[in-house]
Amino acid sequence: MCGVLALLFGDGDSDCCGELVDGLTTLQHRGQDAAGIVVASTKSEWEEVNFRFVRSVGLVRDVFGPRLDALAGNVGIGHVRYPTTGEGTLTEVQPFYVNYPCGLSLAHNGNLTNAEQLRAELVSSHRHLNTTSDSEILLNVFAEELTDALRARRVGSTEAAGAPFSDPLDEDSVFQAVSNTMKRCRGGYAVVALIHNVGVLAFRDPWGIRPIVFGKRTYYDDDDDDDD
Repeated sequence: MCGVLALLFGDGDSDCCGELVDGLTTLQHRGQDAAGIVVASTKSEWEEVNFRFVRSVGLVRDVFGPRLDALAGNVGIGHVRYPTTGEGTLTEVQPFYVNYPCGLSLAHNGNLTNAEQLRAELVSSHRHLNTTSDSEILLNVFAEELTDALRARRVGSTEAAGAPFSDPLDEDSVFQAVSNTMKRCRGGYAVVALIHNVGVLAFRDPWGIRPIVFGKRTYYDDDDDDDD
């Protein structure tokens, strides 16, 4: 049992870390072992975007209290951990990160029932797994499927033929990667991901065993109020 959260502030200027911390505090009952946040900025030029991480063992208030200044950015994901698989060490604290085919960070609640099979498949294709966590397995499966989706798009599309991988990701490739990840991963899972030059992504297992909720906040100006 863990808690996951993702936020995107559409103005590009507001920092989301404060609300991520508030949200994780609300989700603290779902995991008291460790907590982590990663943020980025959608306003920066994509070549200059850095993922900023704060992750540690402990409660939300202890992990982030003195370190919020390190988390400037309008988009991010967070995680509180109650370990059901893997070890209870700092190495296992989410969100996890890979840098290919682009910057990808992922946090996950749930369990993969075919984790060892997937681990063997990943290792056989020379992907390096640094933890015993099935969340890292899920991240690498998604990264593989996103790579394949991008390659297939460029081969099969006249417009994208020969385009470098540095071109912005298209939503069809992202959703195709999600679909293929679901076909490979068995179990119950809810996932949030931060994708470089895209934003945030959330998906759950096809059966909804681990539910996830999508919400949108609408702001109104005072001028919008109608007294008539």
